[in-house]
Amino acid sequence: MRLVPCFAYDRRKAEVRSQISEGRKQEAGIDRMNNSIAQGETLIEAALTPFDFVRQVGVVIGFSLLTALAAQIVIPIGPVPITAQTFAVVLTGALLGSRLGAMAMIAYLLEGASGLPFFAGGTGGLAHLLGPTGGYLIAFPAAAFITGAFAEHGWDRKFVTSVAAMFIGSVVIILCGGAWFALLMRTSPVTVLRVAVLPFVPGEVIKVVLAAAVLPTGWKLLNR
Repeated sequence: MRLVPCFAYDRRKAEVRSQISEGRKQEAGIDRMNNSIAQGETLIEAALTPFDFVRQVGVVIGFSLLTALAAQIVIPIGPVPITAQTFAVVLTGALLGSRLGAMAMIAYLLEGASGLPFFAGGTGGLAHLLGPTGGYLIAFPAAAFITGAFAEHGWDRKFVTSVAAMFIGSVVIILCGGAWFALLMRTSPVTVLRVAVLPFVPGEVIKVVLAAAVLPTGWKLLNR
């Protein structure tokens, strides 16, 4: 007769332990989900919380204008000038993320193609998208998207990974631009490397390092 309460007590204790174990698993799952959400957050999203539709439209337009401003910084070295555009493109992707970064670049291209003086040296018009530098311009949305995707996975939290993400975005621009230049001008690969690729490498390294330095510093200022 005395064994029955003991068995009941043991069963009850086992049920309590099982409930505690399940509760811990649920808490661990919630923590992992929260970490995943936090990791997907970009610096602009964190700084402008709540990041509603109006603010999203505002930053898309704002960064398209930033890219237009960067296009006015020109170093003429030949048929394809050096500009600060790629600095703005990869920075936009890293700050806004893949979706909004690409949208900002699409907005920039539409603004320039419509005739606004937003392309290099204050020029504009659809012809620039079809000219020797068109490949670089068309690659802007893809480069911003790729850089933004890396940032959404936490690559913008550290300097080294920020540099890597932005360098990959810059490579996309240079390769697409070089390929389009070769196709349009019907030049040899050696000429393309000499005219449309290699002259931009030193400047890209400098621009990527400068842009990448912004991101970890911004996260530290936000204490994130």
